[in-house]
Amino acid sequence: MIDGALPYLRCPVCGQRLDRADDQALRCHQGHSFDIARQGYVNLTAGRSPHPGDSAEMIADRSTFLAEGHYDFIARALAETARTDDGLILDAGTGTGDYLARVLDARPAATGLGIDVSKPALRRAARAHPRAGAALADLWRPLPLADASVAVLLNVFAPRNGPEFHRVLHPDGMLLVVTPAPDHLRELVEAHGLIRVDPAKADRVAGTLGAAWRAESVSTHRRTMHLTAARTRTLIGMTPSARHIPLDEVQATEITATAAITLTVYRPA
Repeated sequence: MIDGALPYLRCPVCGQRLDRADDQALRCHQGHSFDIARQGYVNLTAGRSPHPGDSAEMIADRSTFLAEGHYDFIARALAETARTDDGLILDAGTGTGDYLARVLDARPAATGLGIDVSKPALRRAARAHPRAGAALADLWRPLPLADASVAVLLNVFAPRNGPEFHRVLHPDGMLLVVTPAPDHLRELVEAHGLIRVDPAKADRVAGTLGAAWRAESVSTHRRTMHLTAARTRTLIGMTPSARHIPLDEVQATEITATAAITLTVYRPA
């Protein structure tokens, strides 16, 4: 439900607080109105047309794969690391909202908000958890949130807007960034020519965030996955490689693959 996040939301046009106009819209005191889709997410793009994000097919594959628990180790690491008794947990680039839901389960007094540019993703994220709202917003633009309003900011395999993350995060808040480790899905990369993880990924992440952030801790988490041919195809379909290779030509086979991620906790410097 978007209502729990309302105290933290701001009009993307004028910056004023948003309130419920009715069941179909949010509105600020200047009269700017933003539609709530029938699936439950609110469009806070202010009439702009951001890139469409992940396709319906990619989101369907991700939902299937996550529902089977293959990436539960990532959700568990986030839930154990996110420290807040209450306040807003923002998932920037939320996808299906699964990771946000797991963190909210571990923090029963917190409120969640997932933002993404993919409408197929938001249709699922809006239903991911009773205390989670969902909003269409572009991470590369000013975020529709009040200054210092976020207690914990999640960023899982998603773009990072360092200045805006810094603006919306509380000075005592924490930013949790999940990126692929160098050997993430190595077996699939070699077998199917998928996009490789940049060896300098950690340095690039720090560079995109900027000098306003300091890394408090870094941990690596791995899991060995035994995948059927069908699930191998599903995993390929949810990765960025799905945008660049013809999936109907992928000859997926049963495979044992490594899932490996780096979880970095940042604090405002």
